[in-house]
Amino acid sequence: MPRILVVEDNEWSRDILARRLARRGYQVLVAADGRRGMLLAQSQRPDLILMDMSLPEIDGWEATRRLKADPETRAIPIVALTAHAMASDRKKAMDAGCDDYHTKPVDFERLMRALKSLLAARNASAPTANIVATSLDRTPAALLGDPPC
Repeated sequence: MPRILVVEDNEWSRDILARRLARRGYQVLVAADGRRGMLLAQSQRPDLILMDMSLPEIDGWEATRRLKADPETRAIPIVALTAHAMASDRKKAMDAGCDDYHTKPVDFERLMRALKSLLAARNASAPTANIVATSLDRTPAALLGDPPC
């Protein structure tokens, strides 16, 4: 079951999104500010993050930049959710590292299509995450979790 982190300061919006995602079979983590969202992303490694851009503590722009700069969290897709609907806002979100951008009020069915696409793309590249290559000793790469021969 994919885990989605919803980082949204508006309690009503956060609750609605979390409930709708849970009904669709997702495990949902929630955070009410950018600092808590970053901490949850780093400790829980969700499969995807829905990030409001106007957040207290650390705004969504900065939280996204920091998560994408961190090798441990950079592969997690981040979808910007914002009331800012200008083309320059979309560019700003993408420049910060967001993988997609949706304006509020959110078109939930459109958002679901985007989430499924981003999760499928992430899962398609996941098998290579289990391969550990050795560098200098010329020993073949080993799969994590395989017992020694």
